[in-house]
Amino acid sequence: MEKKNQTAVTEFLLLGITDHVELRGPLFVIFLVMYLMNLLGNGTMILVISGNSQLHSPMYFFLCNLSFVDMCFSSVTVPKMLSNLISDKNTISFSDCITQLYFFAAFATTECVLLSVMAYDRYVAICNPLHYVTIMNKKAWASMSAASFIICFLHALLHTLLVYRLSFCSSNKIQHFFCDITPLLQLSCTDTSINELVIFTQGSLVVILPFLIILISYIHIINSILKIPSTGGRYKTFSTCSSHLTVVFLFYGTLTFMYFRPSSSYSLEKDKITSVVYNVVSPMLNPFIYSLRNRDVKMALKKALQTKVFSSKGRIPRFMKRNSVFLS
Repeated sequence: MEKKNQTAVTEFLLLGITDHVELRGPLFVIFLVMYLMNLLGNGTMILVISGNSQLHSPMYFFLCNLSFVDMCFSSVTVPKMLSNLISDKNTISFSDCITQLYFFAAFATTECVLLSVMAYDRYVAICNPLHYVTIMNKKAWASMSAASFIICFLHALLHTLLVYRLSFCSSNKIQHFFCDITPLLQLSCTDTSINELVIFTQGSLVVILPFLIILISYIHIINSILKIPSTGGRYKTFSTCSSHLTVVFLFYGTLTFMYFRPSSSYSLEKDKITSVVYNVVSPMLNPFIYSLRNRDVKMALKKALQTKVFSSKGRIPRFMKRNSVFLS
């Protein structure tokens, strides 16, 4: 296929999240605040985990990776969405659109795989505690993390190249606020059957296989928890998984609603709202879910804040030393 046929459309028009002009200002403020909270929350998680030696374990290493992915995932789509909310020129070039599609697919699938790796880590910790140190050694969890990124970025490259080979020669209006694969396929004036086949097979595999790993891991985890004799022991063990389960339900729930439902139930407005949830809301909430429900993270964050305050003021006041028990 000739290059000129591929780029008959040199730029796309992103129709954005709403057609109501009066809503753009308030939405810009809301999404800007949420995006900044995302960067602050996930950035803080990375700094706290990397700066506290007690959190240098597989679970927190994967959590650190997840925070990094959440920051990048939102940064692929949200800045452009914010720009379009306050600008009359809502266009995006063909090359920028393809680039956005690539990184969106890469980070979205990386999050799926990382969530499954985190589930496996919890499975080993709860179901095989005596062999945990041997199985989840540094080489193992570093390799799992690297493999997650490599596999998902190659997966995204395949889909991006298949979209790049298509011709766009009629309408250039994308009914979305970013370059997602579905609206791009709808705009193409060439056969997209290969794209749809790859999405259904290889694409589904990258999303569904991690979910199956999560599901199987938690079946074994719940089975092991139910065998614990004391109620307190069961609650304490399950609490180590509750944050991860909450994130899984939030991310996979919106992802399933968006991409794995009958085409007859598709709705443009519902799709946009769902996209906002997993592009903006979910990445923003993840660090708060983990920090509020994880005692070790809360203690590390508290220690970091106290160190910052005390170092900025110099010597600790005497009355605080006497009453330090109230800070613990």
